Amino acid sequence: MLSFRDFFTACAGTWTTERTYHYMPGGEVERSFTQYEVAPLTWSDKAPILEKAQQAASVLAKVQVNSAKAEAGGQEWPGFSIAFDTVSETGDRVSMKLKALFVPDGDVIEAPNPADLPPLPVAAQVTDSSDAEAGIIRGYYLRDEGYSESGAIAGRFTYQPARQVLEMTTYYRRSVAVDQMRFVAPNLRLRTIVTYQRPEDPAQPPTEVTLIGFGAENRQPADSQA
Repeated sequence: MLSFRDFFTACAGTWTTERTYHYMPGGEVERSFTQYEVAPLTWSDKAPILEKAQQAASVLAKVQVNSAKAEAGGQEWPGFSIAFDTVSETGDRVSMKLKALFVPDGDVIEAPNPADLPPLPVAAQVTDSSDAEAGIIRGYYLRDEGYSESGAIAGRFTYQPARQVLEMTTYYRRSVAVDQMRFVAPNLRLRTIVTYQRPEDPAQPPTEVTLIGFGAENRQPADSQA
């Protein structure tokens, strides 16, 4: 069973994945191949992410972290930098780099009023009563770039150590994405994403699914990365 920090250590390396995307409104299916490099964050990486997150246009960005831990370099806040290159079956290519930082709720000293937070979609809900017993960690994750929309992004995450699952919920202006990573073997992860149309009423949870994607991710042997 991977601890919270061990999960991110285990993510480092070169990974390849083939994914299948189902576009629900029209029924289209698309496949793609991605190779990406993952590396842990240094404090010089983390500080700009925190600064950018404060400028993000989202209620989720209104988060103040424990200043003492920040001054200590945020050693307990894991994260990673990712550089990836994706080619679809039609030949379209997308390349991107981003950094993501994960701050547990226990290290947040000022957060948005829970009543002001967008409700989670069903795919991202985890029973509150199970947290203490299962060691579940919740918090805010901060990215210097979004996928479907540019600019800094702040979202919520849940880590379930018993299942070795990291789940991230991102609220974009027009959509809500629930992205899950799960280690099923040291060098193999399952990856799923469910994207919802963001409802016009901010008090309503997202229910209209627009995209479902899934795939197997394989870490490449170190000798093949040279």
